[in-house]
Formats: sequence, C-alpha cells, structure tokens
Amino acid sequence: MQFSAKFADPVAAPTDCIVVGVFQGKKPQLTPAGARLDRATNKTLGAALGRGGLDGRIGGAQFLYRPPGIKAGCVLLVGLGPKPDAKRDDNPSAATARRRRGAAIAAKLLDERGIASALLCLLDGDGDGGGDGGDDSAIRRRARHIAESMEDILYRFEQTKSGAPKPRQLKRVQLLCERAQLAAVKRGLREGAAVAAGIKRARDYANLPGNLCTPAFLAGEAKRLGKQHGIAVTVLGEAEMKRHKMGSLLSVSRGSREPAKLIVFEYRGLSGNRGRGKTRGKTRDKKTGPVVLVGKGLTFDAGGISLKPSAAMDEMKFDMCGGASVFGALQAAAELQLKLDLVGLVPCSENLPDGAANKPGDIVTSMSGRTIEILNTDAEGRLILCDALTYAERFQPAAVVDIATLTGACAVALGAHASGLFSDSDALAEELLAAGYASGDRAWRMPVWDDYAKQLESNFADLANIGGRYAGAVTAACFLKHFTAKFDWAHLDIAGTAWKSGAAKGATGRPVPLLVEFLLGRAEKRG
Repeated sequence: MQFSAKFADPVAAPTDCIVVGVFQGKKPQLTPAGARLDRATNKTLGAALGRGGLDGRIGGAQFLYRPPGIKAGCVLLVGLGPKPDAKRDDNPSAATARRRRGAAIAAKLLDERGIASALLCLLDGDGDGGGDGGDDSAIRRRARHIAESMEDILYRFEQTKSGAPKPRQLKRVQLLCERAQLAAVKRGLREGAAVAAGIKRARDYANLPGNLCTPAFLAGEAKRLGKQHGIAVTVLGEAEMKRHKMGSLLSVSRGSREPAKLIVFEYRGLSGNRGRGKTRGKTRDKKTGPVVLVGKGLTFDAGGISLKPSAAMDEMKFDMCGGASVFGALQAAAELQLKLDLVGLVPCSENLPDGAANKPGDIVTSMSGRTIEILNTDAEGRLILCDALTYAERFQPAAVVDIATLTGACAVALGAHASGLFSDSDALAEELLAAGYASGDRAWRMPVWDDYAKQLESNFADLANIGGRYAGAVTAACFLKHFTAKFDWAHLDIAGTAWKSGAAKGATGRPVPLLVEFLLGRAEKRG
C-alpha cells in the first residue's frame, strides 16, 4: 500500500473516500475534520449519527455515499471509542489501541468495497488529552500505528493455496494533517510501512509449513534478505558449529534429517564497515557495541523423544517465530537506515524423535563449557539458544535480547496480551517495557531471581534443562541467564503472543513492533 501525508481542506480533496472518526459519548461527536465536512454537506454526517446508525463505539462504521458539497465519492464514519480526556487521565496505550482499531476497520471495509484510494482524517480530535500528547514524536507515532494497522488487517497468506492470489483493492492512502505536522507524519508513515513489511516477513515465514520452512530454507532467505538490504550474512553449518563446540545446539538436530544452521546477520548502520565480521572490533564497549537479537528458529518441534501430544501439534511450525521476528526487525532497521550496529543470530533446527535424538538423561556440553543434563527433550529451545548466546560474546554487544516461543507456562501466565520479559538489567528491562508500551506490542516483566535457579540443579551435570513443574517460564529464563554473564541481557518469551489458534490461526508477527521501537530508541540516543 502507498502511504502519503497531505495538508488540505477535506471538503475540496478529490478522493474515492474520506474516513472520519467518531467519538463515543452520550451524544456521538465528530472529530474537527468531520465537523468541517458536516457543515459542508449541510449536516449530512450529523444526521446519520442522529438516526442512531453509529454511536462511536469501537468497531462501528457507516458509509455515506455521494454526500453533497464535497469532492469525495463517499464518507466512511468510524467509531474511535470515548474521546481522550486529560482530566480523566486516559491511558495512552488504550488511546493508541482505539485509534489503531479504527484504522484497521477502515482499511478492511475500504478494501471489501473495492475502494482504491482514501483520505484518512484520523489524527485530529484528541486535543490536550490525546493520550500520547500532541508533539511531533506523538504525531509521528500515531501515523506509524495507522500504517501498521492498515497493512496488518489486510495481510493474507496464500502462498500454499492453488490459484492466483486475491489482489488488494485499497492501494493508496493519504493521511490528513496540519501543515506543521507534515514532516512528522511523513516520517511516521515511513516507519509504519517498514515495520509492517517486517511483520509481514515474520508472518510469512512462520505460516509456512515445516516441510517448506526448513533450516536450509531460512538460511537461503537470510542470504536473499542480506543482498536486498545491504546486510552481511554468514551461515554456520554443522561442521563449523562442531569447531565452535556448540554441543548443546547440535544435540537438538541429531534427531532430524535437516542439518542445523546458525544464521548470523550483521547490519552496520553506525560503523559503516564492510566485509565479514567487522562488527567484532576489539575496542568496543557497552556504549559502542552492537545490539544483538537472538531468535529461536525451531522450524518444527515434535518434542523429540519426549513426544508432544498429537492435538494441535501442527502449530509447532510456529516454534520459529522468535527467529522470524529477528528477520523482520533486521529488515525494518535496514529499510529505515537506522544509525546503529545490529547483529541478528538465528539458531535453526528441527526437534524430532529418531534413534540418534537426545534421550532424557543425556548430558551434552555447551559452547560455554557447561554441561547440561537433558531431563526433557521438549525443552530444546533453551538448548539451541544457550550456544547462540555464548556465540554473541564475540561481538562485544551493548545489549542482547533473545526472543523465543520458549514455554507454554508463559502463555498460561500472561495469555495472548503480553509477552513475558525477563532481565537482570533494570535499565534494559525498562527500555523494552517502554518500547512495548509505545508500540502497543506490550510485555510484562517477570523475575529471574537466583531462588528459582536452584530448581535447575543436577546431580550429574552443571545444570538441568528443566526445573520441575512450577514457574516453568521463570526457570527457563534462569537457564538462559547462566550464559549471559558478559553482557546486558533480556529474554522475551512470546509463546502466548506469537500466533493465534482456532479460526484465526496464524502468526501475528509479534514482537517485531516492540523490537523496532526499541531499536529506534537506541538509534535516536546515538544521534
């Protein structure tokens, strides 16, 4: 979809459709742009509200065709929920969610009606209580959210269906704004389009079945992404991983015919160096080192010898959503030309039962030298991540964030609304929480106290790969913490947020919005 910012009189704007917001209340209220159109159309919009067809609640919408006095072919009224009010101390995240929902509903209806171009009047009307303020950064973020939401609602996965894909009808969207807001809105739309493209890439990979999206497939896609966006890409095969003594990662792939891969992305937006491995300078410190994103890339997880139940096992193709989010975040960072150095690590494998597969009770040696007793072969994500985290040390990172569909326990604890955030760095945790809050892709902080680490003690190895029945998401994070002593680290458990089940089954693309918001903040701090 093509997005642009426009300063114009909505009455005289030539477009197929104008989209106007309506706030909910005892009496539905049009936004200022809507009130301007209402006067020009001899109260046509107000009359429609007066007939009770739309009360402003989120989800409500109404088309008005060929209204008199304006150039647009039709007007679409969209409910935005209650008007933000500074005196009510409205929740900024809720205000953002309402506006995103309104934009998504508009995109869906416009596309269904075959409308090719639209002018959106969805930035006005918040006043002083807009939930996120009225400065350039807030306007920019609102514009970004509108673009993300419209692209997200129109996403279709048709790659594995026969026949030609259904073409999109809505092709051009202009976002109406004040003259002084043009630069901020243009930047926000550019960021939103980049984030949406990253989300789409992550969803496309995750929605592919395990027989198509293999470790080798992702390695090939990584190289193509690198060529398209100027990102250096290295793929370590099993022979190289053996030389690095990644015994934990390699143990997981032993039960599969698909060889494991470790994908290494190096985006050099700050250093500008060229050539392999240039982000690994010996003089780096926490201020100049790269941000490292580590994504779990289990392209299919049957549980290994600790076989999963057959019900819903098809959804275990989504076990690589953490790795997919790294692809998406890297693409967005490159498209936005962010001024920071960024490394992406995606350890890829399958976890299947076989005569050579890990067995409960087996002991493997990780790249760090620590030995691990495998008490449950279905707790394999931490086995591939721990070696990737140790590998991250060579980049002397400013911060490391790993992203993984790691535990069903996290989904039980937080549901589908928030990802679990674990970190022993208060500063990094607050940075990620703020990014989730600003992007609408929220996380909730969980503990990684040493008290829980005791559950990982083993009689036969340095640590066990599970910690028993209780606090499973926490003990999984504590396991990873053993391999992060040399850098600031955070872990995002996205088991509840990465995909949906049921009739809406499919990947969500989360936490790409959170990650890109985090990277944007880091880049701005670097100037």
